[in-house]
Amino acid sequence: MNAAMRSPEIIDMQRTNETVGTHMSAAPVTIQLDRDLASAIQLMEQHEIRHLAVLSGTQLVGVLSERDLAVVEALVPNDWERIPVAEAMTPEPYAVAAETPIREVAGVMAEQRYGCAMVTDALGQVVGLFTTTDALRLLAR
Repeated sequence: MNAAMRSPEIIDMQRTNETVGTHMSAAPVTIQLDRDLASAIQLMEQHEIRHLAVLSGTQLVGVLSERDLAVVEALVPNDWERIPVAEAMTPEPYAVAAETPIREVAGVMAEQRYGCAMVTDALGQVVGLFTTTDALRLLAR
């Protein structure tokens, strides 16, 4: 698409260096590594979310998504209370600083097919979550 065909909002967004911190969901819902999947599902349903940051103490160690739960359900249906989050989560999630440009984060998410990016502070503690839904909301603006 050439520049003449782009809308002004897209051109403006390309010229700015908006950061992921501006568009993330602050204070995301988290779960401890040793909790069971039944607890994780309850949190996800209660908050109507698709991703949980998985912590060991205060440190980010993984992400649990609806996709992870679907894999477990296919293998071990109806055994949620006996399976710890640690066995179903995706370890080493994509994590970025709040100052990271949205364009960079969205590019990595698209290329790697990540559903979210965890936003962490300098100590590795989770301060936000940026999802594909957040990216689509930004695009829709």
